[in-house]
Amino acid sequence: MLVRKGLKALLVSALLITGITSTARADDKVEDAKLNTVKATIQAGLKQVNEGLVLESVEAAPVKGIYQIQMKSGELLYVSEDGQYIFGGDLMKIRQGGLDNLTEKVREQQVKKRFAAVDVKDMIVFSPKGERKGVLYVFTDVDCGYCRKLHQEVPELNAKGVEVRYLAFPRGGERAPAFAKMISAWCAKDRNSAMTTLKEGGSIPPATCENPVNDQYQLGISLGVRGTPAIYLEDGRSIPGYQPAPALLKLMGL
Repeated sequence: MLVRKGLKALLVSALLITGITSTARADDKVEDAKLNTVKATIQAGLKQVNEGLVLESVEAAPVKGIYQIQMKSGELLYVSEDGQYIFGGDLMKIRQGGLDNLTEKVREQQVKKRFAAVDVKDMIVFSPKGERKGVLYVFTDVDCGYCRKLHQEVPELNAKGVEVRYLAFPRGGERAPAFAKMISAWCAKDRNSAMTTLKEGGSIPPATCENPVNDQYQLGISLGVRGTPAIYLEDGRSIPGYQPAPALLKLMGL
């Protein structure tokens, strides 16, 4: 008798779980269908302005009737459900004692993903000899004074367990004198030594090869980099301009 009751309870539980799961799946399908409709509506509205405006993703914002859109060109914007109203800037949420910048949190997650998609082998990396306790991503220009100043502090950062990963950002793009220099650094047999020589104001032999310099420059542009050094933490947070090693270590909790 007890066995039958136990089996009956199990069957009821299984049916309840199946029902809940089916309902959840149905709700997800409805939500996906609505999101696809909204995406098509917003994209159609954007094309009325410019055919080149292309959406990368759309998701519901925390505000009812508003959607957060990521453009292929990198911008993060907010749009009404009918696709007729667009606004930029940061979305803030009031909380006790202050404001939460919701847009900045999304932006940081996106930056984190973008860096994760870049092969570390395509960066010029200065690693600590011991345990790695943190990582800094740095968009750099070898002719930039503050980039050179930061490079002088790389040994101190390494000593504290921080790995510095350089990405190329020759200000001015292909027309900048630094562009060819950085290609030579990325194509050098000893890239770290070549980078250090350039940062010290020296010269290295010209070299060419298949390189990521322009791709990294374009990545920086898409992330909103306008000057160097542009420093990012592992969690996607941006550090504006040059910061001395002690300040960087404090931000990293080291």
